[in-house]
Amino acid sequence: MLEAVFAVPGDLEAPTGGYAYDRKLLALLPESGVRPDYLRLPGTFPHPDAEDLVTTARLLREARGDVLLVDGLALGAMPAELLPGRSVPPLVALVHHPLACETGLARKRRAELMASEAAALACATRVVTTSAATARLLAAEFGVPAEKIAVAEPGTDPARRARGTGGPVALLAVGAVSARKGYEALVRALAQLPTLDWRLTVAGSLERDARAAASLRETIESSGAAERITLAGAVGDPELERLYDRADVFVSPSLFEGYGMVLAEAMARGLPLVASSGGAAAETVPDGAGLKVQPGDIAALREALRDMIADRDLRRRCADASWSAGQGLPRWGDTAAKVAAALKDAVR
Repeated sequence: MLEAVFAVPGDLEAPTGGYAYDRKLLALLPESGVRPDYLRLPGTFPHPDAEDLVTTARLLREARGDVLLVDGLALGAMPAELLPGRSVPPLVALVHHPLACETGLARKRRAELMASEAAALACATRVVTTSAATARLLAAEFGVPAEKIAVAEPGTDPARRARGTGGPVALLAVGAVSARKGYEALVRALAQLPTLDWRLTVAGSLERDARAAASLRETIESSGAAERITLAGAVGDPELERLYDRADVFVSPSLFEGYGMVLAEAMARGLPLVASSGGAAAETVPDGAGLKVQPGDIAALREALRDMIADRDLRRRCADASWSAGQGLPRWGDTAAKVAAALKDAVR
């Protein structure tokens, strides 16, 4: 069995899509002939200090295995000169989405991350990413040869079809609060629909980006709709499952997604969607499963929400299309098999 060292920064149990993907790989790679050894890197990435860069470089140099798989949250912020050499063990990058695509970065920091990630990816023998859209972006903007990239879309677990509430229309958004998720735009759009009967729940950590969370709270308080909006914070799996089951519409106003795992999870439950088309989200959500708008376009988001909230037949049609699409999504075993194949290719 191939021995792989899987290096991940920070808390592996953090409730984000990227960490959920990593946890699934650690659990399922052995079924595809790869034994992963988890290596925890410092949690300051993607903005590490000098000490953590030195520590990370040492940990990667000392890694022992047939192949080294490094999560892009750390790899993209590592200066290439601190990365281990190509030969032993070969380096494979796992890119959920490019770090420079995060919303709210200063221009200088964005340029630094573009340069460091391009240089780091050039050191990798293979690059695994989570969507075809991100693969194209890596080839076009970061100079990664297309033949070096493997796409391993996140899997979904089988789920019961959501039952909804029947009224008021329950809107659900899932994901840690950050500027990239676009929740302030969502609140502003909904505040312009005061005569419609809706409620919104945002389930996602309020601790990951304290500034974005504070700004979102201020936006909610000044919206005139605070009594209709619940910030649930990070929730456990049982509560998240309950929220999915009781939702009528899933909403994702994100400005950029490397894939959009929560979109797939919503479709696995047959929820109609209102989603922005940032990054790979436009391809993750098939036509018919929901209404798609340009990221950051509050007026378009408002109109899509108005249509979905007010039109029960539209919700039903989109829900049926979403459920149908959700049944064809890859399972996590498929994801792990594709990553395993990339790791084996790197060793060969």
